Amino acid sequence: MRETMRYGFILGFICFLASGILSVVNGITEPKIKLQKEIEESLGLKEVMPQGINFEPKLEEGKIIYYNVYNNTHKLQGFVLKSEAKGYSSNIETLASLNLNLKIGNVKILSQNETPGLGSKILAETFLSQFKEKDLDSFAQVEAITGATISSSAVTNAIKDKLLALKSQLVKEIQNAR
Repeated sequence: MRETMRYGFILGFICFLASGILSVVNGITEPKIKLQKEIEESLGLKEVMPQGINFEPKLEEGKIIYYNVYNNTHKLQGFVLKSEAKGYSSNIETLASLNLNLKIGNVKILSQNETPGLGSKILAETFLSQFKEKDLDSFAQVEAITGATISSSAVTNAIKDKLLALKSQLVKEIQNAR
């Protein structure tokens, strides 16, 4: 009995020490990880909408849902939608640019942890280029990736659903800019 209590105490102390170390490491790395994600998103914005100079975030409940994109004379050029969907093994975050006709320009995958060699094919230019010039009525033309239908459908549905949800709001933004 006494031996069991001693081992229990030692195990408890080791667990306490390990959790303390993990907490310190998390406190140190969390701000760096957050900063790196912000940098990647900023670079992604310029990648999907290279003609944009100023990207003005639009928030809903503290989260960025889309960006208004302006040129150097502060004229509205379009939008960048930020969307997220559950893929096969991870959440997939995307950025998709829209022109003032609400047609997609470029799509970028910000983050994903899909199966290497299968689900990660959503990063391929052959898949992402299918979105160019698509609007709400033409999403059915985007072909899923064989062997990665869940991942590719997640990207397609994330963008389509976000565009559908924001369409009236984006149309108002366009009308106000004219």
